Amino acid sequence: MSDLLWKKSGQSGPDEKVMAFLAGDDVKLDRYLLGFDIQASAAHANGLRTIGVLSDEECNQVQGALRAIADDLASGKKELDIRFEDGHSAIEAWLTESLGPLGAKIHTGRSRNDQVAVALRLYLKHQLEMLLRACEAIARALLARAAKEKDIVLPGHTHLQKAMPSSAGLWLAGHAEAFIDNTETAFRIRQCIDASPLGTASGFGINLPLAREQVAQELSFARLVVNPQYAQNARGKVEWLALTALAAATLDLRRFAWDLSLFSSDEFDYLVLAQRYCTGSSIMPNKNNPDVAELLRATHGVVVGAQAELNEVLALPSGYHRDLQATKPPVIRAFTKGLQALDLVPDLVRTFEWKRDKLAKGISPEMFATDETTELAAQGMPFREAYRNIAENLSAVQNRDALETVRKRISPGASGKLMLEVLTARLDELTGIEK
Repeated sequence: MSDLLWKKSGQSGPDEKVMAFLAGDDVKLDRYLLGFDIQASAAHANGLRTIGVLSDEECNQVQGALRAIADDLASGKKELDIRFEDGHSAIEAWLTESLGPLGAKIHTGRSRNDQVAVALRLYLKHQLEMLLRACEAIARALLARAAKEKDIVLPGHTHLQKAMPSSAGLWLAGHAEAFIDNTETAFRIRQCIDASPLGTASGFGINLPLAREQVAQELSFARLVVNPQYAQNARGKVEWLALTALAAATLDLRRFAWDLSLFSSDEFDYLVLAQRYCTGSSIMPNKNNPDVAELLRATHGVVVGAQAELNEVLALPSGYHRDLQATKPPVIRAFTKGLQALDLVPDLVRTFEWKRDKLAKGISPEMFATDETTELAAQGMPFREAYRNIAENLSAVQNRDALETVRKRISPGASGKLMLEVLTARLDELTGIEK
């Protein structure tokens, strides 16, 4: 391992076994953050130039060296590996290797505490932007099919039992609205964490007039985390908030994946998934399994598991504590898995096929009981009396034209009045804010 940033003369420090425990997986995880760390270092260097800690020439040298580091990482010439304690140590070591004593100036006015905090916020802003776009893509794929398939009759279910005739349009639009909500959740939480902690150092500020606002603007933050103590207390909280947005999306993903699994089963047999989303059995030649849908269903467990892990880590008093290092693994794991899963969904939506003959056979006369009850109530009979009359004579309920029936459901949002234009306009407004 390279020289530790905090090692003092005459002190041996922890041995290799202890250092392995202290570092944990930080080096591996910091590979996800290193680009953001370099970006923040470049902005910090410009801030140091503004207050006279770096001259114009020195700042230009630092910026050039940081660009070279980024290029070397991209090409594989440099690698963040176990020689370094973490990504911050690597950046400073590479700068010093390139620039000598000038490279060591980069840490003036900052701590690894605010350095990791700003890199994490930049990473989370990027992940939430990707989440927002993934939810938008899913919602648009669902809305497109809902518009085309509003007149496909689909047996509606409650309690996994047939309930009323419904439509593919209503089912698709219902899932679409969920992902419109998830788009908004990702956007709002991104706004909430869009603040720069850089320049708060170890949680107490610094005796230099740091150009914090300038640095925040260069990093495209909307504002500052003003209080240095809160910059540290917010560690873990911002990760938890970001996971809340991800969990909302994977919760709805789980429900949608469940529907696909059920509807593609032999017992329902309402639809068939594209073959590339299915696998076979190693022993049963007759099997065609919806494995992708099932693993999409499992993704939510990864995310809520990460939230639970964070909750346990964050049982801390104010200020920085080394426990906070343990927030990285669950957050990075959850976003990596969650976004990978969500990215598959738009094409999955576009490519499954309805088995229209099976859908039609799934409609039986008693499923029109509610429509008949409502019609009696509309004619003036008290609803509860109409309900009892129909309930006591279910065998007398007449079969109807299912398509005509669902078209007559004209309450706002129902199958005869899906209001897809309202949902689309809301999604356009949300994503237009970002464009």
